[in-house]
Amino acid sequence: MHLLTTLLLSTTTTITTLLATAYSIPPNLSALYNKHKSKPCLHPLATGFHDGQNPTDSTFTYCSDLSNKSIFLHSPTLGGRYDNMDIDCDGANSHGGNCGYDESIQDQTSFKDLVSSQYGIPDLDANIHPYVVFGNTDYDPQRDGMWPLSVMVVVCGNQLFYGIWGDTAGGSWTGEASIALAKLCFPGDGMSGDNGHVGDDVLYIGFVGKEAVPGGRANWKAGSTWEFEESIRGLGERLVATLT
Repeated sequence: MHLLTTLLLSTTTTITTLLATAYSIPPNLSALYNKHKSKPCLHPLATGFHDGQNPTDSTFTYCSDLSNKSIFLHSPTLGGRYDNMDIDCDGANSHGGNCGYDESIQDQTSFKDLVSSQYGIPDLDANIHPYVVFGNTDYDPQRDGMWPLSVMVVVCGNQLFYGIWGDTAGGSWTGEASIALAKLCFPGDGMSGDNGHVGDDVLYIGFVGKEAVPGGRANWKAGSTWEFEESIRGLGERLVATLT
């Protein structure tokens, strides 16, 4: 009985910790989220993409309407939408955790060579690193000033998290993120390689310029997602403060 009680207390503590690990959305980001969701994109960088749920709805756009030229995904239809969160498990340990054995999984991310040469790990691990899949076959965000492995802001489930630009997508599919990031955003929804978040309410923001790259300040060898999150938090907060 004592062991059971200890286990229950430990489980409760773990759940409480998980629920407390989102960052607060500052007023400027909250206002931005509400303002731009219903607005058309005035400065589209590339369009003709979909959210994976309905490939015939090719209205999703990489948009640059923010004052600092940051890039976000948006669709003007149905009163305005951001994007969903499909699950990406590419990279190291691609079939580990809840990723499963989806045939679409790739054994490497787009920036594997950069990660391994600069940060001493074989590749990003989708089960640890909260990365965003950003950019497609016909659109490379580097063209408009983003740097690989730069910090991104993700507003999901009325919460704020920081991620990195860690992979790109083929074709015209948008709205993907590592399973680690999906579990942060939607911890009670059973995120897995076969189950993502279908609502188009996730805001992904990528920042232009080298100053958005955390470099060696990030804990690339972190043993947990939250350890990595904390290592990029300071830079993320500074970047969020520039958003209007």
